[in-house]
Amino acid sequence: MDFWGEIVGQGAAVAALERAASPEGERELAHAWLITGPPGSGRSNLALRFAAALVARAPEDREQAYAQVQARAHPDVALLTTQKVMIGIDDVRDIVTTAHYAPATGRYRVIVIEDADRMPARTSNVLLKALEEPPERTVWLLCAPSEADLLPTIRSRARSLRLVTPTAAEVARLLHERDGVPLDAAERAARLAQSHIGMARRLAGEPAALERRERTMELALGVETLGEAMGAAAELLKVAQADADAYTEQLDASEREDALRHLGLAPGAAIPPQLRAQIRALEEDQKRRATRSLRDGIDRILTDLLSLYRDMLLSVLQAGLELVNLEQGERIARLAEAWGAERVMSAAAAVERARERLHRNVTPGLVLEALFSELVARQLDARQPGAGQLGAGQLGAGQLGARPIGGPASAAGAAASAGARPGVRS
Repeated sequence: MDFWGEIVGQGAAVAALERAASPEGERELAHAWLITGPPGSGRSNLALRFAAALVARAPEDREQAYAQVQARAHPDVALLTTQKVMIGIDDVRDIVTTAHYAPATGRYRVIVIEDADRMPARTSNVLLKALEEPPERTVWLLCAPSEADLLPTIRSRARSLRLVTPTAAEVARLLHERDGVPLDAAERAARLAQSHIGMARRLAGEPAALERRERTMELALGVETLGEAMGAAAELLKVAQADADAYTEQLDASEREDALRHLGLAPGAAIPPQLRAQIRALEEDQKRRATRSLRDGIDRILTDLLSLYRDMLLSVLQAGLELVNLEQGERIARLAEAWGAERVMSAAAAVERARERLHRNVTPGLVLEALFSELVARQLDARQPGAGQLGAGQLGAGQLGARPIGGPASAAGAAASAGARPGVRS
């Protein structure tokens, strides 16, 4: 596998970055790049590989440079990411200071901001000043789901590079060749993950993750009363919370142990008053990370639900496209026939609204309860005479074209959306 081999389905983007990273293409190298694409398209991995290509002294040194970049150990590459809901202004100020240092070993100093869309306006303005007066040998790489997630003034000062969603076949081939996943399991994981590389890898490697997804589908297909809706919401919240806790608890313990060691304290020792502020700051950061982990888990659940209603709409329209949830095909077809296209699209729009509420910091439990209450209402409506009012003859299959989730919540677009913003990174 060559240097760019793990970047799947992004031939045009790879070609542009390869030219810019070569000595002959130095004229094409912008001082700032904005790499956008749907979650799971590989934008963070692409940015890190581009950074390695820029700081490597020669093409044959790229793999070694990339290993250092991945380990956060390369002296000329600084990475700003966050496991919190937002990137703090102090973090950006620190990285701007780093950007003014001269390269230590390579041709350039490279600054990578993985979650540039998580910068609030005030924080973005700190970055803007650095982009307006860039140091000569510094290159900024900003990653975000879409250009609209950043201020127009920042977008105008960066060269845009748009990634696309890779095909399920490309993702499956990557899992098979890179991770040794059996081909049939890789194909299923890629399909269920809707071509999200990081999620596909998780589904292929963690049976518990696959079981949680299947349980989500069972709950969504089975709720028929308001009581069942409240129970389903509570169960999914519990699942997401357990998943988030499993991820954060080990990290929290390790970070606290490291912090105590750096402060010269033994594990379990009493913390002197003059050091309590540092420990409190760490605990606050860990709480923010736990909040983001839970919300990311809920968002993954909502993304899976969107795939369900996409499949139902395909069934109603007899579009002839492959279902994401093939294992539930018969139940999906029965429900789709009972609901009709109009109610399916209405349910998909309800999931989109739930995602918007989640992104606006509405309590996750309330988001799920409101959503499942709406879905039960669709179930009850579907039992009334004349439920399936809108059929294939009234809605063209061409309306099923994919669009990035997170934009305006048109019902047809919501049902057709195959991408998402899950927290699992690619």
